[in-house]
Amino acid sequence: MSDPLAAPLLRHARTGIHGRYLVRPARAAPPCPWLVGFHGQGQTADALMPALERCARRGHWLIASVQGLHRHYAGRSRAVVASWMTSQDRELAIRDNLEWVDTVLDALEREFGPPRAIVFAGFSQGVAMAYRAGLLGRRACAAVIAGCGDVPPELASGHDRPWPRVLAAAGTRDEWYTPARLAADADMLRALGADARALVFEGGHEWSDALTEAAGAVLDEVLRDAAT
Repeated sequence: MSDPLAAPLLRHARTGIHGRYLVRPARAAPPCPWLVGFHGQGQTADALMPALERCARRGHWLIASVQGLHRHYAGRSRAVVASWMTSQDRELAIRDNLEWVDTVLDALEREFGPPRAIVFAGFSQGVAMAYRAGLLGRRACAAVIAGCGDVPPELASGHDRPWPRVLAAAGTRDEWYTPARLAADADMLRALGADARALVFEGGHEWSDALTEAAGAVLDEVLRDAAT
């Protein structure tokens, strides 16, 4: 007989799950560059899509906003929001999220053809997903745009893929991802060999106009590089 006072055995099992993403096809002829974004905690793909569209100021880019797999209601409301992960079963959640991103990119390629270049962008909790997609996913990227979120700790110790260029931003009044944390991340990225640019804008925990402008400039750089 089992001991009723002993802790239960913990097990994990895989399962299939459907996710959602939004796509704005490019107006230009393929192959086109892709801008792929990841929203913050308690948001949706719909919430980030307008910011991504403002960054891609011309119609050259295919824009995709990927939603986290963990959906729930916001407080007592009926508004559906999503998040990427919690600290529980962290390593398994990272693996699941990377597989989900690769699945989305496979679907985009089947529908729209292969990308000329990929830029991953994230806001808040989605920043870690942008870094992971660019450094650990199946497809390399030309740049990471990190709005108000930090570098995930598992990437600080190095990996096989070279770092892309990085634009990381923080607001002066952001109490979570402060300018000091941004400066520390930028120093670490440069030490790892990344072309890391740090932007401190006037504002809080938000996707600001200054970030939109700086991100648009990075996209223009990637577009020029992809054309050569």
